[in-house]
Amino acid sequence: MRQIILDTETTGIEPKAGHRIIEIGCVEMVNRRLTGNNYHQYIQPEREVPQEAIEIHGITNEFLTDKPLYAAISDDFFQFIKGAELIIHNAPFDIGFINHEFKLLDNRFADIRDHCSVIDTLAMARKKHPGQRNSLDALCKRYFIDNSKRELHGALLDSEILADVYLIMTGGQSNLSLDSQNDGSRDALTSTDIRRLSADRAPLKVINASAEERVAHDEQLAVISKKCGGDALWLQSTGGGVDKLPKINLE
Repeated sequence: MRQIILDTETTGIEPKAGHRIIEIGCVEMVNRRLTGNNYHQYIQPEREVPQEAIEIHGITNEFLTDKPLYAAISDDFFQFIKGAELIIHNAPFDIGFINHEFKLLDNRFADIRDHCSVIDTLAMARKKHPGQRNSLDALCKRYFIDNSKRELHGALLDSEILADVYLIMTGGQSNLSLDSQNDGSRDALTSTDIRRLSADRAPLKVINASAEERVAHDEQLAVISKKCGGDALWLQSTGGGVDKLPKINLE
């Protein structure tokens, strides 16, 4: 399965009011493994970026002066995401802007959802954690993900962080961190930790006990049984001895 974790930065919150996309960041993941094949592009929006937006993402009008127009990057962007499953935090916002940008060209793609499926991680988080804050920063705090580099919003960085959040949210565990001190405090998971823990693992190897180890095990079971005042329950249920214990397939 090819998935694209996607985020955009814009000049404002409403495309119908003339706001435009100024940054696109995409991270590719195949079979829950990040491939390193990412897409990142700043875009000249053909309008001023309001100061209140600059305070959120730090992308200034001066910085965008020499950046390409959306029309110049639209084909490459579409080919990168075409046919993939898009993973987006608050998907209606980003999808609305992407569709608006294509509509301003010639509407040849109509609705990007006709070419890609979409997962909204905000909706997923609200279902998983009802009544709680489910912003990207809140999810990082909840799952002990290090987002200390996120001083401002940025499309590519936010996509990378969202990839880590998504892997944990869909991995069947609420968090994968380990207690690091006796007081129960935890270290934040790094991206490497998350991707290592989320990746498909090779089958575990089965190492059989030696004859000496099996004799020592039987002797230890006898000691435990004697201290219990009789045969241990697991020996009674299996007929006695390590040779009679049920076999566990670890492969």
